[in-house]
Amino acid sequence: MRSIALAIGIVWAVFWVGWLVAAVTAKRGRRNGSGFAIRAGIVIVGILVFRLARGHVHSNDDVVQGAIGLALVVCGLAFAVWARVHIGRNWGPPMTVKLSGHELITSGPYRFVRNPIYSGILLALLGTAVALNLLLLIIVVGLGGYFVYSCKVEERIMLREHPDSYPAYRSRTKMLIPFVL
Repeated sequence: MRSIALAIGIVWAVFWVGWLVAAVTAKRGRRNGSGFAIRAGIVIVGILVFRLARGHVHSNDDVVQGAIGLALVVCGLAFAVWARVHIGRNWGPPMTVKLSGHELITSGPYRFVRNPIYSGILLALLGTAVALNLLLLIIVVGLGGYFVYSCKVEERIMLREHPDSYPAYRSRTKMLIPFVL
């Protein structure tokens, strides 16, 4: 089971390093919220990854549950990466307005949910909790609340930036979970 915990730690570390490197390619934008939550989230996940690598978070000994959790982590982060690659230079930190060339992306993973990056990260965190320790669901719930808040702020921005096309997109596509929310 320790190997599953180590694999999850490595997958998260690779994801965040790649994410931070990719951030330099985004179009410039103007933030509409505090960056505190983002920095705090990165620090929390960093501490979690460090503790995973050292074996301090693990408490689950069920190999099948661990494997299911690892699969959820990989699927969730793959979905988030697909969304990040698909949105390209239009990506930005949560609640950011692009200064020029703001586009509404509705294809790729954005045809399933309006916020697939958030969805993928939440799925990966859920997988981490399933694999390692269900107490980590506290992080999933907390970050889920923050993501819903970010989605609401971003929706106001999208309605302002795309008043003709965004309402129709919003009415046919769920926010975070296909067919549900």
